Amino acid sequence: MQVIVTGAAGFVGANNVKALNDRGLTDVLAVDNLVRSEKFRNLAELEISDYLDKAGFRELVRRRALPKPEVVFHQGACSDTMESDGRYMMDNNFRYSLELLDWCQENRVPFIYASSGSVYGLGPVFVEDRKNERPLNVYAYSKFLFDQVVRRRLSSLTAPVIGLRYFNVYGPRESHKGRMASVAFHHFHQFRDDGRVRLFEGSHGYDSGEQRRDFVHVEDVVAVNLHFWGQPKSGIYNVGTGRAQSFNDVALTVVNSLRADRGQPALSIGHAVAARLIEYTPFPEALRGKYQAFTQADLAALRQAGCRVIFRTVEQGTADYVKWLLAS
Repeated sequence: MQVIVTGAAGFVGANNVKALNDRGLTDVLAVDNLVRSEKFRNLAELEISDYLDKAGFRELVRRRALPKPEVVFHQGACSDTMESDGRYMMDNNFRYSLELLDWCQENRVPFIYASSGSVYGLGPVFVEDRKNERPLNVYAYSKFLFDQVVRRRLSSLTAPVIGLRYFNVYGPRESHKGRMASVAFHHFHQFRDDGRVRLFEGSHGYDSGEQRRDFVHVEDVVAVNLHFWGQPKSGIYNVGTGRAQSFNDVALTVVNSLRADRGQPALSIGHAVAARLIEYTPFPEALRGKYQAFTQADLAALRQAGCRVIFRTVEQGTADYVKWLLAS
């Protein structure tokens, strides 16, 4: 029976398809929008049974003209937090998700969808509760609003619905995201191109490069998705490591991983800064009041739901990612 993955040519979606292939599953309907055609590369190495453009897929859903799948992994969304077209964002992220939710409920199909840790805004509490949710941009609001719809329906569902609030995801198959790609991706290319990595100077009470986020490897994110397919428990769950690590940790791991590839010894953060391999730039005024200087997923609900995925540290995951980038 077919599995549907939306956003299948995108970052999390392509890794979702890869994980299904690794399990021997190739009857995958991939749904995406290839207006940016370079995303096709994420699918070229994978096995799918069919492809549908997002607009055509939505029309078939509205007409109830699609055969029933085994599960829908809804990874498709505009994730650009700087997007200013609110009408587009709400249609693409909120309305599209609502149409799929209704269709899955009518057909009793499990629905696993991507939400976002951005719904918590500046925090400081990152627990899945309405009182902690203060979205700072229309992207976060589109995710927040759909989560509220799901919450209202939890007591009357006909099939499992699982919302996964991704924190700062990084890893393979994100190059098409451009400015919205992870800091690990940008650090890799900065060091390769310029011989140094650039971070923000101190802000929000943190020293230079010590702003902290919950950085989570995309393969661990996908492992959570597959867990809830096998052991569904409806609800909304954080997906992060449960650890806040600094941007210095990411940058230093990138630098030392690339130095190791060249046969050079690892450096401490102090030595890397002294050698100007890591540099700090003024914090942009335009980001003040809009910047998450600290995020850390509370994993209590995820663990209570039976998910035992072990999340890589920044040092483990970033080193793995650098090896993948070098091999690519």
